[in-house]
Amino acid sequence: MIFINPKIDFAFKKIFGSEDNKDILISFLNSLIYEAHPVIQDLEIINPYLAPKIRGIKETYLDIKAKVRDGESKEESTVIIEMQVLNVEGFEKRILYNAAKSYSTQLTSGQGYQLLNPVIALTITDFVMFHELDSVTSKFILKEKDFLIDYPIYDIELIFVELPKFQKSESELENNVDKWLYFLNNARKLQDVPDSMEDIPEFQKAFYIANQANLSLDELEDQEKSEIFIQDQRGAITKAIRQGLEEGLQEGLKQGLQEGLQEGRQEGAKQKTYEIARKMLGVVDEQTIAQMTGLSLDELKLL
Repeated sequence: MIFINPKIDFAFKKIFGSEDNKDILISFLNSLIYEAHPVIQDLEIINPYLAPKIRGIKETYLDIKAKVRDGESKEESTVIIEMQVLNVEGFEKRILYNAAKSYSTQLTSGQGYQLLNPVIALTITDFVMFHELDSVTSKFILKEKDFLIDYPIYDIELIFVELPKFQKSESELENNVDKWLYFLNNARKLQDVPDSMEDIPEFQKAFYIANQANLSLDELEDQEKSEIFIQDQRGAITKAIRQGLEEGLQEGLKQGLQEGLQEGRQEGAKQKTYEIARKMLGVVDEQTIAQMTGLSLDELKLL
């Protein structure tokens, strides 16, 4: 079997964003948000996947938006999910914008603020965002700046999952959290469903949907275009970085050479002054030598 790459926008939304696959999304969100605890019992996908996809490749947009319901408290929350392959400029700001927009647009004119429901922004990246953190998953909420006290309302939470930090092999997978991360990272390279996942209905279904043999010709074309687009963008980014490094090196060498020449000229002039001062010692008094050469009396004593 050949599986499509679930990191690609089209594939990610096809697997996790269909109303027919709510069970997959519930398992996925419970794993990545609630550490595999069955907190979410039901959800409604607000922007479901529709095939065939509208023509045209996009760099990145909101992939999936869903209303989820807590099984115990019955509280409703909005979860916005984004799979991001490229580290594009302004990405961090867009995450905040999408979360704030999803929170603020819940109310219509005249409705009270108490009707606002929490928003969770789950962002999965195929690059490292927080180099200072070792954990695969990081969660951010509002806190007091100096004392780090939580804001009384936990209505906006940003959760990041950095896939490059997940390095477990198939034999090391311990729970559904590991298995979903392994699925995202490795599905494209697999030829069969891993033994640890084949008896779990949600994973069976996810691999079935990801099986390239089950895609229409339009979907296969969209998948191929998406992968080519990502490869081209990564190539352009790599080229820009390499060009920037080369230009920086050349500029550094040029600046270093200029500074070296300047320092050499200054050092040469200083040595010439010392030579003149030495010849004057014993012939002219030190005060006069200092005035004529610009050297200090301490420097003359060293001579």
